[in-house]
Amino acid sequence: MGRQAGNGWRRDRRGPGDRRTRRRSAAAAVAAGALGAVLVAAPGAGAADPGSLPYSGATSVGVHNAYEKNRYTYFADALDSGASLLELDVWTNFSGRGWRVAHNNPLGNDNNCENASSAAELRSKPRNQSLAGCLADLRAWHDANPGHRPILLKIEMKDGFAANLGRGPAQFDALVAGTLGDALYRPGELAAGHATLDEAVRARGWPSRDELAGRFLVHLIPGTVEESNPFDSLWTDREYAGHLRDLAAGGNLSRAVAFPAVHRAEAGDPRATRYSDPSIRPWFVVFDGDASAYVTGGIDTTWYAERNYLLVMTDAHAVAPAISATRPTEGEALDRVARLAAERASFVTSDWTALPSVLTTVLPRG
Repeated sequence: MGRQAGNGWRRDRRGPGDRRTRRRSAAAAVAAGALGAVLVAAPGAGAADPGSLPYSGATSVGVHNAYEKNRYTYFADALDSGASLLELDVWTNFSGRGWRVAHNNPLGNDNNCENASSAAELRSKPRNQSLAGCLADLRAWHDANPGHRPILLKIEMKDGFAANLGRGPAQFDALVAGTLGDALYRPGELAAGHATLDEAVRARGWPSRDELAGRFLVHLIPGTVEESNPFDSLWTDREYAGHLRDLAAGGNLSRAVAFPAVHRAEAGDPRATRYSDPSIRPWFVVFDGDASAYVTGGIDTTWYAERNYLLVMTDAHAVAPAISATRPTEGEALDRVARLAAERASFVTSDWTALPSVLTTVLPRG
């Protein structure tokens, strides 16, 4: 294809003190060669340091539905895995109370979160906690792991916000900020000095991964129930983007905690066709969709990379030729990460929980 696939170097950050190692991945190098360009370099000979890459200039690996107990016994295990993206599913409506975290249960909590108040409580308390409990685990783990890798927390709002029940964007901001506080990297920090997020990333891009060490970022997508509800016309993406716009207009963007994502792959600028209200379009700088659609659907992914947008490619295993969603070989998974790095993914996700060596991989994007 004639595009650089990255040089195969990766960084592992696996515990307190931000311990770092570098390893050359033979499998990733093979994948890069198959894509048409292998960068051969040794440490000190010009190889890119993953930590020095802009956040939008790297490709890293995430875990789909990391809160489920069949993936990790405890959410702390997901945090220890080295993955750069972890996903939660959140419910707000129906007759359940509060912010529930579950896959198929809209009424209660079904997850591996514990509501730990300190690292000493991780892996010791009852699971099946609310979103507040998952956030508490994040905070406890963060406090015990200063300088940890930046982690993107992907939240699928299964049935959308419910402002009429006290679970709208403003309440979401208060809940997340009240627990994670200074551990968050927020939209207001990215936009500082610029009118919108789009203007900011196109002008100066994102901080480097090292500059984001010890921070969590949050991005939101509309959920499967919300998207199939014929009576719901205000999906999470539109609602939160409008929330950002309104906060910025009032000089209160610092209150926001999350980045709304354009959900599902589409050619061109999907914001132009997806959102009839042009005032919310500049608040989207994260895009999230099926990897196969981006790779084989005639979509020019250079558009995302050139504008410093984050591009999350899901179901990485399903790109032809498909590999296992749960237990591919290490070589197969590393090859797939390298291939999608060449296709300009910022994050690739699957269910590769059995491969921590893959989850810690960071490659140059493109």
